[in-house]
Amino acid sequence: MENITKTFPGVVALDNVSIDLYKGEVLGILGENGAGKSTLIKILAGNYIKDSGGIYVDGQKFEIKGPAEAMASGIRVIYQELNTLNNLTVTENMFVGEQIVKGPFKIVDWKAMTKRAEELLDTLNVKLDPNTIIGDLTVSEKQIVEIAKAISKEAKILVMDEPTAALSEEETQSLFRIIKTLKSKGVSIVYISHRLKEIFAITDRVTVLRDGKKVGTLKTKETDTNELVTMMVGRDIKDMYPKREVPIGDTVMKVKNLTAEGFDNVSFNLRKGEILGIFGLLGSGRTSLVKVLFGANKIKNGEITVNSKKVNVKSPAIARDEKIGLVPLDRKVEGLALIMGVKENITLANIKDLGKSFLIAKAHERKKVDKWVNEVGIKTPSVEQEVNSLSGGNQQKVVLAKWLESGSQIIILNEPTRGIDVGAKIEIYKLMQDLCEKGSSIIMVSSELPEIISIADRIIVMSKGRFTGEYLRKEASEEELLHVACL
Repeated sequence: MENITKTFPGVVALDNVSIDLYKGEVLGILGENGAGKSTLIKILAGNYIKDSGGIYVDGQKFEIKGPAEAMASGIRVIYQELNTLNNLTVTENMFVGEQIVKGPFKIVDWKAMTKRAEELLDTLNVKLDPNTIIGDLTVSEKQIVEIAKAISKEAKILVMDEPTAALSEEETQSLFRIIKTLKSKGVSIVYISHRLKEIFAITDRVTVLRDGKKVGTLKTKETDTNELVTMMVGRDIKDMYPKREVPIGDTVMKVKNLTAEGFDNVSFNLRKGEILGIFGLLGSGRTSLVKVLFGANKIKNGEITVNSKKVNVKSPAIARDEKIGLVPLDRKVEGLALIMGVKENITLANIKDLGKSFLIAKAHERKKVDKWVNEVGIKTPSVEQEVNSLSGGNQQKVVLAKWLESGSQIIILNEPTRGIDVGAKIEIYKLMQDLCEKGSSIIMVSSELPEIISIADRIIVMSKGRFTGEYLRKEASEEELLHVACL
């Protein structure tokens, strides 16, 4: 891609950006949200039309004006935002528009497609029934189907946008093995990720974008984390995981012998000002647990006590009334009304305090929203801006602001920095510390070991629906947590 420029009204998204990609290479692309990564790959995929510049594949210039031209040139893209058709099966999703047919009347060969789907999933080392309805799968399983679909097309160039965002460590390693196999067959891969550990594990070179411009390209083995972070944010970040010592108070939540779908006989305490980390691999029961705590899933047995009072959290509305808030795993599906503005999203969970029916106290609402935009640090042109157009980090802040506006004192964060750039991650970590200093308590579910070891005061490990270990931050190590998570 040579001298690519793309502008939107009032914004230069890409300014004369050039990247090159060699046969059988994995090129990492790094940059904060808004740096231009998504615009660049959407131009490559034919979803955006460049203003100027050239795109060359195998020395031949291509005018990519749509997805068909991109696919014809051997380019396939796996987007972070899943493109699954939730009412269809795994097989149907993998072959939509490209069904295998047989006979003179071109009848769809379901048996052949199902067999091929099984082969592709086996390649990913995933046991998934091809006849399962996609809508019944987890986020990570949907992501795996998208990856399998993409690698089935024999692409010359495969673009992966945050492909491991919802994958477990085991699934991530399976993906890396597949990437190495594809490399050996001459496939070239553009790999976009906020996870620097992955960049160092899988890429040959890395290109950094900032504010729509190319900062530089380096050989991965010749750089380090500090250099890349400095290139991304334009300043030196000395402390990736800021951690302040906050006084820990009395117990604010007590969970005793809790059993529900996905976990069994779980007990723990959460104290005032504490960040309690929950770590576990995919299928450990961690997400099932937080959904029960928030009233989204039903309790079978056990009890929950909040501020010394036994509570029956049988719905999210009751959780809200008990001052419990949840920033979910998939913020775009479960946490935000995407076509509504920042203002409406922040006040949505507490709208009853602003008036009845259509009689909303607009001036009072605006005052409340302005307060949270400033306190949480939401970067938006206007509080009327649709949240769908905000970066991942700012969307996450909007979800958090919604629960702070509702007065939540117990805040559950499920993968709080998933799909968020390094600068926004640090802002989220600092915000968590601020909340604890003001008396809130946080349950943080995370699959990122460096994050949970650095930010949590105490860490509980889950495996197969039960607690298998508990550690203070100073006692924990990545090796020990992974070992206990596999018990």
